[in-house]
Amino acid sequence: MRRSDLVADTAIALLAERGMRGLTHRAVDEAAGLPPGSTSNLARTRAALLELTLARLTELEAAVLAPALEAETLDRAAAPGLLARALHAQLQDRARTLARYELALEATRRPELRAIYDRAGRRFRDPAVALLAALGSAAPSRHARQLVAFGEGLMFDAIAGAGTTPTLDELGQAVDDLLAGMLR
Repeated sequence: MRRSDLVADTAIALLAERGMRGLTHRAVDEAAGLPPGSTSNLARTRAALLELTLARLTELEAAVLAPALEAETLDRAAAPGLLARALHAQLQDRARTLARYELALEATRRPELRAIYDRAGRRFRDPAVALLAALGSAAPSRHARQLVAFGEGLMFDAIAGAGTTPTLDELGQAVDDLLAGMLR
């Protein structure tokens, strides 16, 4: 594993476990079993550490969501199952999702992180627009925003809210209901 991945993966775990205040260069070194100063050598500033962490998080989430967002042929019947499997996979890695929420909140306070976070988000929103256009949406941009918000709401409720984690079948039905309204 590359040292940058080790540092970023450790930062993701620390964000989930301790929150933004618990993410320090020293904490990453200790948790990763690296010599003191290793994280600072790789990411000099806190902003650089957050950027490295967000880049790795985006890479990990893109790998999970790729089957749903990059499907070459997708019809209306297959879409709910594919999207439900992507949401289900996201819900299986609670730490990664919690870390993303921590970074999202921090991005509201740091304009430099906001720009990076928004760029990363387009990697997911743009394919969602294409997906909905391919499924016949009359308003693919609007529907893509709604689909992303729907997924984010489900995940937040399951991970940080008062809800329970939905089953794969429940997610499939929920996505099917949403798409039925969008694509009628």
